[in-house]
Amino acid sequence: MLQKQLDILYEGTPCYDIWLEQDYGRLAERAGKLGLENRKVCIVTETNVAPHHVEPVTKALETVAGKVVTFTFPAGEPNKNLETVQSLYAFLIEEGFDRNDVLAALGGGVVGDLTGFAAATYLRGIRFFQLPTSLLSMVDSSIGGKTGVDFKAYKNMVGAFYMPQFVYMNIAALWTLPEREYRSGFGEILKHGLIKDKVFYAWLVKNCDGLLALEGELVTEMVYRSLLVKKDVVERDPKEKGERALLNFGHTLGHAVEKLKNFSLLHGECVSIGMAAAGYISCERGSITKKQFEDILSVLKKFRLPVSVGGIGTDDILSAASKDKKMDAGQIKFVLLKEIGEAYLDLAVTKQEMARACAFILNETY
Repeated sequence: MLQKQLDILYEGTPCYDIWLEQDYGRLAERAGKLGLENRKVCIVTETNVAPHHVEPVTKALETVAGKVVTFTFPAGEPNKNLETVQSLYAFLIEEGFDRNDVLAALGGGVVGDLTGFAAATYLRGIRFFQLPTSLLSMVDSSIGGKTGVDFKAYKNMVGAFYMPQFVYMNIAALWTLPEREYRSGFGEILKHGLIKDKVFYAWLVKNCDGLLALEGELVTEMVYRSLLVKKDVVERDPKEKGERALLNFGHTLGHAVEKLKNFSLLHGECVSIGMAAAGYISCERGSITKKQFEDILSVLKKFRLPVSVGGIGTDDILSAASKDKKMDAGQIKFVLLKEIGEAYLDLAVTKQEMARACAFILNETY
């Protein structure tokens, strides 16, 4: 199978690298470069991931670190909060972790975001590295330095930009995922194609069946090409002052749906629903044709992602969206499509336009 490596720059200077591997065989080699001989490493993980990955990761790290301990918290987005971070702080204090010790984020996006935030704030900052195990975390949350936790059901409202020492992706971890969680990752991957790379988007559509069937080399190539899109964006705009906001395509209303559904829908599923809404507005404005919009919906469904949702209302979605962190001077920042493979940021999307888009994803009339 393919093995690949990417170097990520920060303000033009090499910052960290990403390794795409097929097992944990080279993890000790990479972690050993951090000088861990007399240092402690805390593997931060959650209850669904731990049974599959803690043992091989611990064995690899014990060959290069002075001591390896594990902090495990209950799986699920509802536990990505300050209470869990406080429990992790207490664990690190009790274990005597100092500024030269290291955290290892072993899991999906919830684990990566929470661990990164804890690393950024514990003792004003200690080192950490990412070991993403879900498709969504591999292609999205583990690259770019965004960390954070939810606050009172408002997604990622507390956080920091804080870069990992490295990211190590064991692609074989994807075979341990429940099918639905694996499919959820396609929400972010298709987004990358839609906003920045129509050739990649076309490649995804062409290889849909093989990707859904987890064909090894196709999956590795998909992760790598998706990372190239995000790498390009985050290197040019590391702190989301401009272009990086395009990565929020599908997130404005998607986050609102995620919150209102009490996180019963996975993040990638909500992004898919949000992209359907954003595509609707893009079509209504004439930026993309009706056929292009219908093709997008067809592709999302082909990847077994939802494009509609029930059990909530338009007013609820608009109210939740107005409290999202993407607000700018009281105006919702909305990402729309200029064409397939090119997105733009719009600060003038009206409440009426959003209401019609909500009615569409809710299968209502407006």
